[in-house]
Amino acid sequence: MAGKRASGKPDSPRVFGQGAGRRKTPCRAGLYARVSTHDQQTLPLQSRAMREYAARRGWSIVVQVREIGSGASERELREQLLDAARRREIDVVLVWRLDRWGRSVADLLVATLQELKDLGVGFVSITEALDLTTPIGRAMAGLLAVFAEFERQILRERVRAGLAHARQNGKRLGRPPTAARKGGQVRELYRHGISKAEIARRLHIGRTSVRRILRART
Repeated sequence: MAGKRASGKPDSPRVFGQGAGRRKTPCRAGLYARVSTHDQQTLPLQSRAMREYAARRGWSIVVQVREIGSGASERELREQLLDAARRREIDVVLVWRLDRWGRSVADLLVATLQELKDLGVGFVSITEALDLTTPIGRAMAGLLAVFAEFERQILRERVRAGLAHARQNGKRLGRPPTAARKGGQVRELYRHGISKAEIARRLHIGRTSVRRILRART
C-alpha cells in the first residue's frame, strides 16, 4: 500500500495565522520608532529592542522609520510605513510601545490597524506583547474595537454636554456675527459710492455679506 503523500499546499506568504510549514522567505518587517522633541533618549532603546525582537523571530528588516515630534503632532513619517504596507513591501509592522504608533484607540484601530489587517499585514507591539500575527492578538484587536467605539461615544457625550451648558449660560454658539456688526459701515460706504468689492476689502468681510446687508435695507 502506497504511503501517504505529502500535502502539495505551499506555505502561506503572510504572517497571519499559524501555518504548519516554515516560511520559505523571511517575514519582511517594517520598524517604527517615535519620540517627543523633549525626550529623544529612548530612540536608540526603541530601535535596539525592535531589531533584537525581529532577529529572534527570524524577520528581515526592510524598512526603518524614526520620527521626532510633539504628542499632538501628526505622525507624517508613519504614513511612509503604511505606504510600504499598501505596496505589499512589508509583512508586519513592529513598534516598541503602542502609544508610539498612535495616541488614541480610534486612531490606533480604526485608522491604521484595521487597514493593516485588511492588507494582510501583521502588527506587533513589544511592550504590551500585542501580536496581531497570532489568534490571541487578533482577539485583542477586537477588544480594541470595543474601546474605540466607547472612546467615540464619550467624546460625543462631552461635546453635547458642553454645548448644552453653553446654551444654558446664554452663550452664542457658532461663528461670531462679524459682518452683521459692520452693517452701519457697509451702508455708509455704499451711500458714498464705494463699490461692494471695495467695501468688502476695506472691512475685511466677504462680498456675499456686503450684498446681504445691503439687500436687507431695500
